[in-house]
Amino acid sequence: MMESSSQLQHGIRPNLTQFLHQLLQVLLVGLTLGMMRTVVPALAESEFGVPKTSFVLLTAFVVAFGVVKAGMNFLAGEMSERIGRKNVLLLGWAVALPIPVMVWHAPNWGWVVAATVLLGVNQGMAWSMTQAAKLDMTLPAERGLTMGLNEFAGYAGVALGGIVTALLATLLGAREGLLVFGLLVIVGALAVSTVWVRDTLPWARAEVSRDTGAPAVAATPRYPRNVSDAPGAWEVFAVMSWRDRRMFALSQAGLVEKFVDALVWVFYPVYLYQRGLSLAQVAWVTGVYGLVWGACQLFTGHLSDHIGRRWPNLAGMFLCAIGVGMMVVWEGVNWWAASAALTGFGMALLYPNLSAAVADISPPRWRGTAIGIYRFWRDLGYGIGALGLGLTAHFTGQVEEAFIFVALAMFASGALLWWLGEETHPHLNPAISTSPPTPHSQET
Repeated sequence: MMESSSQLQHGIRPNLTQFLHQLLQVLLVGLTLGMMRTVVPALAESEFGVPKTSFVLLTAFVVAFGVVKAGMNFLAGEMSERIGRKNVLLLGWAVALPIPVMVWHAPNWGWVVAATVLLGVNQGMAWSMTQAAKLDMTLPAERGLTMGLNEFAGYAGVALGGIVTALLATLLGAREGLLVFGLLVIVGALAVSTVWVRDTLPWARAEVSRDTGAPAVAATPRYPRNVSDAPGAWEVFAVMSWRDRRMFALSQAGLVEKFVDALVWVFYPVYLYQRGLSLAQVAWVTGVYGLVWGACQLFTGHLSDHIGRRWPNLAGMFLCAIGVGMMVVWEGVNWWAASAALTGFGMALLYPNLSAAVADISPPRWRGTAIGIYRFWRDLGYGIGALGLGLTAHFTGQVEEAFIFVALAMFASGALLWWLGEETHPHLNPAISTSPPTPHSQET
């Protein structure tokens, strides 16, 4: 029986069972993404007929993924406010069912691109909902920890999915290994989410009710100004994209940091495979990136609950730039693994905390939509970044130049985040304080 709003409690501890179910869901989402990240690009030439120097064609599947996932993030956030988080999650898993079959059967690269379009729909719906659902249930003081655990589970899944599919490809063949792994993960996820996952929209509505009836407190967040009481999706889009300078700074940082992940997805396997590493060694190096990223989020998200979001986000942007640049200045498995680890640690600092910063200053009434729009811009970075990588490599004729492109983009985006952003943690930079407020403008 559904609990009333007054009976619902917020916090990880009182909602631990559902919180763990949502962590399992994001792990499965990560495994689904991971199965496409090592075997597919590394064997694009031998298995799917992509010419060795066709860099733009090689990146086409990630461009398609990024554009589709970005659009689905926007739609999923808005849909979830109307039909609930669970229904959107189930739709995401249903869309994923044909993916492993399509890659197994693929007569050419076009089929891989089409399968990746479905992957983008799945990720935009399912990953968005695991994030929104956890934020619905948890307390403001737990948002960094929540996002850290969410992204830990997801990117641990990405790393493990890449490693397991590489091993299965060696044992069963590339197509057969991905088919077996993909069907087990996707069918299992659909079954588990149908039976055990609850819709968390009532928690968000309960928070709205409490915010409406409660007096102002010292830790009131600095919500965007001049926004309607019940804004539509396009008004929230404007707030997130240009009207509020802080939201703009966070959105552009999210977009550019996906250049790093597009690089790891497309050109890390190609670059390392061309330098003589085996498929298992390629999976290990790229897996180090994902595992460090995932594991470190166990503390980097929680750290920001104590020291704030701003400095972890800035440090993460600059460390990613350094780690990416290191990949091409020396050679050797240990060097590449160390470079990947530094990049992964940078991502661990910024990834959960950019999302937590958005959640900090998004009112609960339209937080799901705001998160969806932030994720729209962030994952559009896959498409823009992959296209930029492909064009850079195409016109220079060298994969290495794509690494330099990403490193420079991360430095520039980090500088913009430093200039336009501010601390968003409500306890460290509240809208209402016992001390006189510091004058500032929130709008561009």
